[in-house]
Amino acid sequence: MATTSSGSSATAVTESFLAAYDEVLAAKWPTGTTHSDVPTPYGTTRINSYGPEGAPPLMLLAGGGSTSTVWFAQAAHLGRTHRVHAVDLIGDPGRSVAGERPVRTVPDLTAWLDAVLDALNIASAALCGHSYGAWIALHYTLHAPDRVRKLILVDPTQCFAGYRPGYLLRALPMLLRPSAKRTRIFMNWETAGATLDPAWRHLRDEAAGFPTARPVMGRRPTPEALSMLYVPTLILTAENSRVHKAARVTATATRLLPHARTATIPGATHHTLPLHAPDAAELNPRIEDFLLTE
Repeated sequence: MATTSSGSSATAVTESFLAAYDEVLAAKWPTGTTHSDVPTPYGTTRINSYGPEGAPPLMLLAGGGSTSTVWFAQAAHLGRTHRVHAVDLIGDPGRSVAGERPVRTVPDLTAWLDAVLDALNIASAALCGHSYGAWIALHYTLHAPDRVRKLILVDPTQCFAGYRPGYLLRALPMLLRPSAKRTRIFMNWETAGATLDPAWRHLRDEAAGFPTARPVMGRRPTPEALSMLYVPTLILTAENSRVHKAARVTATATRLLPHARTATIPGATHHTLPLHAPDAAELNPRIEDFLLTE
């Protein structure tokens, strides 16, 4: 958990983070984006939405620390045919506000997402997650398959393969003592120095000082649970991901979910998806094609 030395410094950190958050929304998200704060048993959840009212809903869950704003390229592209709802995770950096009831378990996460869909009056939606968000999306789909029309997992972590030990060692300093400098060093390593959007990069730096809750940790879904998954599923891996071996993720997913579609984004790393422009240019049409194909 990131901490600060006093109440005044915590306020300053939060104000700086929120200013950076709003800057990404203003600079990168398309005109017509709306924002809503919906109540759940676990606190208030911020949702950034774009696309035609009444279009099929698409829920987007970001990776840890990325915030819902990271989906700006997907919102602009997929919002042409879908009503996109990008969600700030409870307890993670963002504009969601945790309540008195903490999110500590997978059932808590699924109950929280149930409440978010209920608040939006959505009976079922397409669900897309990246990294930790993909892990949440998969568990939610196993929990409530009738509420998920289609499932998209973008370089999913802890779904079909574990973390590479080297990745965890590199991430450890950032996780134990978060700072903007350590975040930048880690991101530069994982992305091989790729150029990321400056406004979002500043927001990611600011997220290092944002007071957060410990993320829910859990095991990968069992083969038995996955064998019951009938929701149409697309799994997209990053060719050069340092989190895990893309080939192993694809091979395991294909074995456990033989009806799922899989593809690898050439040249991409885990953290360049979904915001790096060349990778988004590969990613977005694949997601769109999957969503529009019956």
